[in-house]
Amino acid sequence: MTDHPVARRTVIKSAGLSIGAGLASGITSAHAQTAAPAAQEIWSGEYWAHKGNVKLYMFRKRLTAPATNAPQQPVLFLVHGSSNAARSSYDLTVPGKGEYSMMNAFARYGYDVWTMDHEGYGKSSRTAGNSDIASGVEDLKAAMPIVVRESGQDKFHLFGTSSGGIRAGAFAQAQPDSVDRLVLAAFTYKGENAPTLQERAKQLEYYKTHNTRLRDRAMIRSIFTRDSLPEAYDQAVAEALADVELKFGDQVPTGTYLDMTPKLPLVDPTKVLCPVLMLRGDHDGISTNKDLLEFYNLLPNGDRQFVILPKVAHSITNAKNRAMAFHMMHAFLTMPPQVFV
Repeated sequence: MTDHPVARRTVIKSAGLSIGAGLASGITSAHAQTAAPAAQEIWSGEYWAHKGNVKLYMFRKRLTAPATNAPQQPVLFLVHGSSNAARSSYDLTVPGKGEYSMMNAFARYGYDVWTMDHEGYGKSSRTAGNSDIASGVEDLKAAMPIVVRESGQDKFHLFGTSSGGIRAGAFAQAQPDSVDRLVLAAFTYKGENAPTLQERAKQLEYYKTHNTRLRDRAMIRSIFTRDSLPEAYDQAVAEALADVELKFGDQVPTGTYLDMTPKLPLVDPTKVLCPVLMLRGDHDGISTNKDLLEFYNLLPNGDRQFVILPKVAHSITNAKNRAMAFHMMHAFLTMPPQVFV
């Protein structure tokens, strides 16, 4: 086993118009968001989980280094989507453009933030498999003993975006005792009448016969333009993301694309027992309000929220309005416990 951390300290600074000040202070007024936050040290560590012979890369950030007998911080685990790995999805640096690392943002909120590269992505093992949703659930199961051992906690918050939301939802269904609160961003349930999935279905035969697909710079750019609202994003984000991802090559697994075309639904809302927050951009073409509200209305836990974010397309965490999503998410994760059950 080689799953012990390689720890390092990183000084994170935010510049210019940034979400950082609001996130650091918990203040989310328009005035607060324009203030420059003080630099804060954020500790980071790298780990490896093992799924049989598959090595899975894990990454962690928090404000203070782990210490014996130190107060526990709530664990937040971030699950990436179909086209990009963990660090580019949740720990992206865009020079001169403010804070684009969701891991930094939530570390400043006081969370112990984790993420991982699924099989076939980033630094994790490249295999002959297609890294479908079921495989992603097994990846998460393999990662959890590392999180439990290192954090001292056996229950945690889970966030997933796009197919990462399906992975996260399927994991919450499979291991309900492990998940405290669940956030599903840019999720899709049955996928009916979703423009993005209708377009994707045209390549169904390719996904059935190929375990990888092309994911080049043009494809990464299209993530931020395909929903007819490119102005919702700073296009420098797409270029920075591509710079990181293309170091791992221009191919990614097809499994989640195949799952999201003919095989939906993959999560049964009646079996997701924890509190759930659903975040949707008002221009996201991967689902419809009707589709998501059907899922929402079937959730058995009354502690649930459905939030539509204005002027946001598919990529919520990289949108100009991402601070709104982070505010809603932090409020949900810090909800006071129910007095009357």
